[in-house]
Amino acid sequence: MEAVLLGVSARAPRERLLAFVDGVVGPLPHVRQRENALVYVRGLIEHGGRKSLQPTLFRLGESAARYESLQQFLADSPWDPELVVRCCAERVAPEIGVVAWVVDDTGIPKDGSHSPGVKRQYSGTLGKIGNCQIAVSLHAVGERGTLPLGWRLYLPEEWCDDLARRRRAKVPDGVVFETKPQLASGLCERAAGWQVPQAPILADCAYGDDSRFRTRLHALERAERVRAGDGLRCA
Repeated sequence: MEAVLLGVSARAPRERLLAFVDGVVGPLPHVRQRENALVYVRGLIEHGGRKSLQPTLFRLGESAARYESLQQFLADSPWDPELVVRCCAERVAPEIGVVAWVVDDTGIPKDGSHSPGVKRQYSGTLGKIGNCQIAVSLHAVGERGTLPLGWRLYLPEEWCDDLARRRRAKVPDGVVFETKPQLASGLCERAAGWQVPQAPILADCAYGDDSRFRTRLHALERAERVRAGDGLRCA
């Protein structure tokens, strides 16, 4: 009886996880995309070890055909990630007691020169100039946790001007150069149209000193604060 009860209690969190993921990926247009998303999340959460695709699927006992399908889903399938990010945000944000939206950027160290947007540039994450990508992010921060509302990869001008390099890295032709504050304000504008709790927007001076960034936020009729010295000042 004890073993049965332990089995039931172990299944309950897994079933809740699968139900949550099933709801979040519901907006994806094709059944196979929804199936692959569910398998991928299971691989990331249910088992330890390396999180690269092949060993993850091996631990799940999936077939070589599933590997090919999931690889295509992650790398080439034309689904809109905003559908998943928005659905997750609208489900989770009300649960964390949102008090602010936070704009920031993160350096992702990279070797070589072929990853989209990679170059030698300053990274606050590294604390120095290094070969890296830069991702601009927007998070909802609450009393009970944080929640991503979106990310955008910063694509330097030298990348935007090099069509051959862009195509080798599968950067869509429609992507144009945007500064980090422009990327951040776009994320804020997008999330402002979702069913998530609204809150003051916090950003450091790299964003707050950009007048166009502040103007776009004011157009949303949102209060924002920017870090100035040791404290925060209201705009």
